[in-house]
Amino acid sequence: MGVNWRIIRPFDPWKSPLCTCPIKWTVNPYTGCGHGCLYCYASSYIKNFFDPRPKENLLVEARKDLLRIPRGSVIELSASSDPLQPLEDKYGLTYKIAQEILSRGFKILFTTKAPNKLLKYRDLLEKYRGRIAVAATITTLRSDLASILEPNAPLPHERLWGIEELAKLGIPVTVRVDPVIPLINDDPDELRRLIKEVARRGVKQITTSTYKVKPDNFKRIVSAFPNLRERLYELYYVEGEFMYGYRYLPKKFRLELMKIIREYALDEGLEFATCREGFVELHTKGTICDGSGYIRGGD
Repeated sequence: MGVNWRIIRPFDPWKSPLCTCPIKWTVNPYTGCGHGCLYCYASSYIKNFFDPRPKENLLVEARKDLLRIPRGSVIELSASSDPLQPLEDKYGLTYKIAQEILSRGFKILFTTKAPNKLLKYRDLLEKYRGRIAVAATITTLRSDLASILEPNAPLPHERLWGIEELAKLGIPVTVRVDPVIPLINDDPDELRRLIKEVARRGVKQITTSTYKVKPDNFKRIVSAFPNLRERLYELYYVEGEFMYGYRYLPKKFRLELMKIIREYALDEGLEFATCREGFVELHTKGTICDGSGYIRGGD
């Protein structure tokens, strides 16, 4: 009989064998997310995803789970619902549970599109430096495009400021260029500019991934970019491949994109990894895809 986890659970990438994440735990202080990202995958799995709500009894239940997790483990906030989404301004649950986790000797990987908001919690960042890492998503430097793709998330310049300030505090930051969507944010010159800019801000690693189609996110994407509907359909539904519940771009197309981004990352002296692409051979040696390697030590 398996363990009945309450709030903090072993990370499960929806059974995808392409996931290269090492063992970690994950907790979502909120169910659903208010950023409204068109490409979101979690909306396929979580009911009423774009109507976010706080988890009930979060701290009480989390304390029980923490008693059963090995001390020093990495706990990710969050794998599906952004921990620093707009609801955090009202409820502060991410701050409260982060205090609980860190004060009990665990490590935290913050995965977010709002690294700038994490700067409100400088007390945690400074007190527990060495046990906190951040993976911040930046899909484009263009504010006009980001406003379409991620309508309620901080704009690119806000995220850039956030990652720079985090780096100054000694917090290791990975930037997730994720997802790369063909014909939308895959322009090589723009990708190069993005990677040069984040490298200048003190980022340590680039992790990237191509857009993977689920029926609901595809509908949102082509509604926002109707002129691309036909070509995107061809790429994913005709030329692409179906793997582990998602429609992927053709393998050759994906590989070339990943190689381009890898080249740009290495040119800037950054570590590189991909996410659920199946191209582990492209990863720089010893690099952990989720960005948690900087706080794992020898574990």
